[in-house]
This record gives sequence, C-alpha cells and structure tokens, in this order.
Amino acid sequence: MSDLVKMTIEGGVATVTIDNPPVNAQSMDTIAAITDCFDQASDLEEVRVVVLTATGKMFSAGADLKNRPDLSAPGATWKRNRAVREIGYSIMECRKPVIAAVNGPALGAGLGLVACCDIIVCSNNASFGLPEVDVGLMGGGKHAARIIPHSLVRRMMLTGYRVPADELYRRGIVEASLPPEELMPFVMDMARNIAAKSPLATLLAKDSMNTIENMTLRDGYRYEQNNTFQLSKSDDAKEAVRAFVEKRPPVFKGK
Repeated sequence: MSDLVKMTIEGGVATVTIDNPPVNAQSMDTIAAITDCFDQASDLEEVRVVVLTATGKMFSAGADLKNRPDLSAPGATWKRNRAVREIGYSIMECRKPVIAAVNGPALGAGLGLVACCDIIVCSNNASFGLPEVDVGLMGGGKHAARIIPHSLVRRMMLTGYRVPADELYRRGIVEASLPPEELMPFVMDMARNIAAKSPLATLLAKDSMNTIENMTLRDGYRYEQNNTFQLSKSDDAKEAVRAFVEKRPPVFKGK
C-alpha cells in the first residue's frame, strides 16, 4: 500500500483514504495506488463495501499540475491517459458497492472519482467543479454528465462554476449535505447497513446497475431477471427466508 493512499478494513467496510496533502492532487503514483486499492477490494472476501474519502479540507483538486510527468517520450501520453482512464473504471467495476464520503471540494479528476462511486454523500463545505477551462485543459465532462443535469454540467465546464454541496443536495445529485463532523458517522452507518446484507445480493445488485445503465428497458429488465434467478438459487436467499420466518437476523455467507 502507498503512503499516498491508505486502506483499512473493519467489520466488512474498507475505507480508502487519499492522503496527498495539501490538496490530494492525483499524481501518477496516487492514481496507481487508488486503482490498486479498488482492485484488491474486489477480491478480498472480508470486504463487503468500500468507502472512498480523503484527508484535510479538500477531497481532491484533480490532476497534479505541479508535478506533471514528462510526456515527450514516444508512447508516454498514451500510457498516462490509459492510467487516468482506468482509475475510474477500477471504482465503477469494483465488485463491491462504493460510497463516496466527499469531505471537501472535488474538482476535475477529483469529481471524476466521485462520479464513479455508487452512492455520494457530502459535507456541507464540499463542492463539485470542472475548473480545467481556466488552466488550458478539458474536464471530465462525460463522468460528470452521468450524475449532473445537462445545463448545469455545461455551465460548470464553460465557466468553471463550483456547485456547493447544499445545491448538489437540493438537485438530488448527492444523498446528503452534512456538517463535517457528521459526514463519516453517517457514511459508516450506511456502509455497515450494506455490509450486513447478503454479499452475493449486493454483488449482483451492483452488477445489474452497472450493466443495465446503457441498455434498453426490455434488455435491462431481462438482465435483472436473470440475476434475480441466480440469487434465488443461493444459500443466502434461503437463509433470508428462514431468518424472516424465524424472526431473527440472517447470517449470510455469500453463497
């Protein structure tokens, strides 16, 4: 594990914390470390849900503009771009549900990380922004447009407007806008709730949501039905029924 990104696991919850002060910029080493954490979380049986957060007052200011790699060598740009793309997919394709605990501004590539998470919760000093237009770059508009409405995401890209957490909550983009001291308790309570579910059910639920996102209604619902049928044959599904009848908490084994 890298000093730039830390992962701790407790009670089925893996907490991935970006720790690259002062603004948690995404250097190539940070990108590699985050990707590695989510790839590990996919395979670790003891992990049932992942929380992504950061230290300090900034979730992530995005790309590390002060320490940009030398891209003059043949192939260097393509290698960098591939790594930058894959960090988002490591979150989206992580087999475990991912909750973003956004402790401060998430800008540019920082917003890209958040947009790849399954559930988003903010402290009320957070904001989302695509400031690349002011530094001669292009932002992650496609990632942002998955969660942010048409007009607002274009306003962000064209003007650099930073959307405050309360507005994000009012528009239904995030689940909550909380005082900073309430952010992690709220998120961890949600994470423990998910961790208590059948791990097989949460795996299939995330798989369904990822797969059906760009499908037609007919094809998407058929895919969900197939996952439902797969889940219904599992020991976890049978245990859920037994626990309901016996009026006790279920004991799930992910089988």
